Order: sequence, then structure tokens, then C-alpha cells
Amino acid sequence: MSLPFSIQLILSLIVGLLLGSLFFGGLWLTVKHLQKSSAPWLLFLASALGRTLITLAGFWFVGIWLSEAFRWQRMAACLAGFIIARMVITRYTRSLNASVSGKSA
Repeated sequence: MSLPFSIQLILSLIVGLLLGSLFFGGLWLTVKHLQKSSAPWLLFLASALGRTLITLAGFWFVGIWLSEAFRWQRMAACLAGFIIARMVITRYTRSLNASVSGKSA
């Protein structure tokens, strides 16, 4: 089974967006709940390990997925989605923090 190149790139970009949202959204939630935790180091360690393993597994899946052709192009599209998700979540959380503290973003 082989999908057209453009479809593979779009799917890789979507996977990168999902992985980035999971990684950076999870980081934001972890940091938000650190003060409430009785063992913050354990929460941070478990979160970092979980997020990293899921992200690496996702990139690995995109890298070997379907065929050996266009491998680096799919990885680049996945990385682009990951970076876009980081930018969006950073902007979103910055605006949330600014509204809480009363400062403009």
C-alpha cells in the first residue's frame, strides 16, 4: 500500500501537530500542577519521560511508516508540525498567563 507523496506529507504534518500538542500541552499542564503536587519532582520526571517516549515513538512511526521512499521528507513535515504546535501553544499559554496577571501579551 502506497499513498501519494502529497497525502503522506499532509498526514505527517498532522501527526507532528498532534505530537507537538501532546508534548507542549502536557508540559504546560505539568508545570501548572507542580505547586499542588506533594512530590513535584516525581510528577515532572514522569511527565517528561512519558511525553518524550510518546513523541519519539511518533517520530519513529512517521519515519518507517508505509515505505522507505520519502522518509526524510515525511520526517521534515512531522517536525514542521511539531514546531507549529509549539508556536501555537506558546502563544495560547502566554495569552492565558497575561489575562491572569493583567498584563498585555
